[in-house]
Amino acid sequence: MAERIDLVIIDPQNDFCKPDGALFVPGADNDMKRLASLIKRRKKVIKKIHVTLDCHYLIDIAHPPMWRNSAGENPEPFTIITSKDIRDGIWFPIYPQLRQKFTDYCEELESGGRYPLCIWPPHCLIGSVGNAVYPALYEALMEWQKEKGNNINWVSKGSNIFTEHYSAVKAEVPEDGDPTTQLNTDFLEVIGEADRIWLAGEAGSHCLKNTTEDIADGFVDDSNISKMELITDCTSPVISPIVDFLAIQDQFIINMKARGMKTVLSTEL
Repeated sequence: MAERIDLVIIDPQNDFCKPDGALFVPGADNDMKRLASLIKRRKKVIKKIHVTLDCHYLIDIAHPPMWRNSAGENPEPFTIITSKDIRDGIWFPIYPQLRQKFTDYCEELESGGRYPLCIWPPHCLIGSVGNAVYPALYEALMEWQKEKGNNINWVSKGSNIFTEHYSAVKAEVPEDGDPTTQLNTDFLEVIGEADRIWLAGEAGSHCLKNTTEDIADGFVDDSNISKMELITDCTSPVISPIVDFLAIQDQFIINMKARGMKTVLSTEL
């Protein structure tokens, strides 16, 4: 029996992948072109394709309109908001009743060693052009579906306005009563059945990183991590004037390789 190859593509959306996108990841446009070429070239051997989509509302915990300071100003993109900032009144949510909830949220991020709350430019807004898949990749995905007679497994994330959702497997802080923020066991079970798991998408410092780590953590047997192959020329890090996200991506790759993940170029597959 032929081996089963699953391709997992993280957030290949216009806002990340087009130079005029709201949160363009430098290099992502070329990442997606290389990935599209890979899919067209190897469409016969790829058994399943899973595509995650960042899907946000404008008023969101990680978007400027949710926050203001004492002068009524919204924070600039890439502002970091800490639990102390909220307690001290440097930043507070536009809904006063959320102040304690968001303080607790930031404290949980800080104690859990995850990213601090970062304010991003509004991006991948539901219904917007920026939410759509990068055109060259979308064309390749449509071609693959027709060739295989199989639909893409679309995985939406990020629509709960009270928590960040970098990973497609679970939100940064899962919300009680919202199963979309909880551990996505169905996704993990389907991926776990593959013999090889190719990973690509944006960004290597954030959503691809967290999804990859959570997939690995979700395996009952760590030996399954050796199934995972990161396509390094089909992902790039966020570039920020405040945080060295390239270093975060580099360390993520080092850590995952130590756990058994492989790295490959798209031309090697």
